[in-house]
Amino acid sequence: MNVVNWFEIPVEDMQRAKQFYSNILAKELSDMPGMPGMEMAAFPWETDAPFAAGALVKVEGLEPSPNSITVYFHSNDLSVELGKIEENGGKILDPKTSIGEHGFIAHFLDTEGNRIGLYSQN
Repeated sequence: MNVVNWFEIPVEDMQRAKQFYSNILAKELSDMPGMPGMEMAAFPWETDAPFAAGALVKVEGLEPSPNSITVYFHSNDLSVELGKIEENGGKILDPKTSIGEHGFIAHFLDTEGNRIGLYSQN
């Protein structure tokens, strides 16, 4: 079992961030209840499926940052998502880069200023 169970990506503008990730990943995010004073939008997940689940979160005290933990989204071919980043308000930081036998990675800034990674085998 992988040790990561859940992740949260801080945002300043929930609607802008939801639209960005929906466009990039071609997946709809679902609003979900959080603690008082918190807005959350979950990425799609399936119980007992591989990989970790997570959400966007807007709450006082959490700020987007390009200098913190990097979450990597799985892709069949990360070139597809990379092709959507800049037209949706993000910025590509590192293009598709080989990591040898382990596949490929890339990094981008989302609309909120978070550094996010993409990973694919191809």
